[in-house]
Amino acid sequence: MKIELAGSYGYRRMIRSSLPSILMMLAISVYSVVDGLFVSNFTGTTPFAALNLIWPAIMITGAIGLMFGTGGSAYVAMILGQGDRERACRAFSMVVKTLFIVGVVVTVLFLIFIRPVCTLLGATGEMLEYSVRYGRIVLLTMPFYMMQMAFQSLFMAAEIPQLGTRLTLICGITNIVLDALFIVVLGWGLTGAAIATASGMAVGGIYPLYFFSSARNTTHLRFVRTRTDNTSILQVCSNGLSEYVGNISLSIVSMCYNLQLMRLIGEEGVAIYGILMYIGFVYASVFIGFNLAISPVISYNYGAQNHDELKRLLRKSLVLLFCAGTLLTVLSEVMSYPMAGVFVSYAPELRRLTAHAIRLYMLSFMICGLNMFVSAFFTALNNGIVSAVAAFARTLIFELGSVFVLPLIWGLDGVWLAVDLADVLALIMSAILLAAFRKRYGY
Repeated sequence: MKIELAGSYGYRRMIRSSLPSILMMLAISVYSVVDGLFVSNFTGTTPFAALNLIWPAIMITGAIGLMFGTGGSAYVAMILGQGDRERACRAFSMVVKTLFIVGVVVTVLFLIFIRPVCTLLGATGEMLEYSVRYGRIVLLTMPFYMMQMAFQSLFMAAEIPQLGTRLTLICGITNIVLDALFIVVLGWGLTGAAIATASGMAVGGIYPLYFFSSARNTTHLRFVRTRTDNTSILQVCSNGLSEYVGNISLSIVSMCYNLQLMRLIGEEGVAIYGILMYIGFVYASVFIGFNLAISPVISYNYGAQNHDELKRLLRKSLVLLFCAGTLLTVLSEVMSYPMAGVFVSYAPELRRLTAHAIRLYMLSFMICGLNMFVSAFFTALNNGIVSAVAAFARTLIFELGSVFVLPLIWGLDGVWLAVDLADVLALIMSAILLAAFRKRYGY
């Protein structure tokens, strides 16, 4: 089934169109969690904590791909809405080429400074060595991971999100199989987990480059010769800035969570937070997948100046995301203990602490999907600045402030409740932003 950007979108069509992207993001989240499952259950708490310590820094790097992908998708879809396919192909090619160059440069710099970065994050002794080893291996394929992140959005602009879903499933299966082989069978521990993750990243980034260069590509987007237009690249980066800022902010906040937890209860706290991040990533993938699918549709209708459809897309998206968030929150409250057991069944007290943290932390998912959509909505309207403000405030201001203030009142529970307060404050700000720009965009 081919997904088309044009036409009216009802609830059924929105769900059907977004399902491939949601499944793709779920697959990505699952194979990201797989390392944690294998490492936690087969190598112990210290390697698991080391993985969780370095992962936010890796995600800051990989999020560059998400910035180029979401910003580029909005830019390309807007041009398609204006009816200029040749210009859209040039923009598409320029985005991919520029991203690859940026990816190589940033990865080399990270590899050079990885040990000081891990030390800055609080790693010492054996934990430091584990973090450095894992990071060095994964970073070898980081440019391709950036490509994989970018094509999550670009596949939708090309109207073939199903290809992204299939590719992600292949990457996930690759990672799972190699994790089982390297960690369980061969006993390579954290090194095996890193090699498995790097292999999945390579597959996910290389195949899209091949596909859009081959005769198999029958979409309206293809690679063509193009020169780098700095103005257009700035527009793309501005469009996708919110996604990058959001990921940077989330990673910085994660580092601060880890620092607070190391102070309060040590390595076990970092392990618990890592589990929360894994579950949260799976949940957030539903919202991210929906936003990746609907954003190009919003951009297309914005380019075509179809204001009535913009209104419908906004209203129906908010309804769908609130319903999904409510279901995920209820699931967390009911299944917190079994969820904790998946990761730490070997440690009863750690499992109890983890289940308690899940019940508090995951309350935020009732409304966080709404906040994530508002940021994506302004990205789709090619207003990267407002989108970035929404993403920046939600994580780096509201959540970062909460994670330092609430523990002074409620101790360890204050750490887990920080995200809940942050999302309530962000929801108020999202409502204000939507009201402030309503006349400008006609939604």
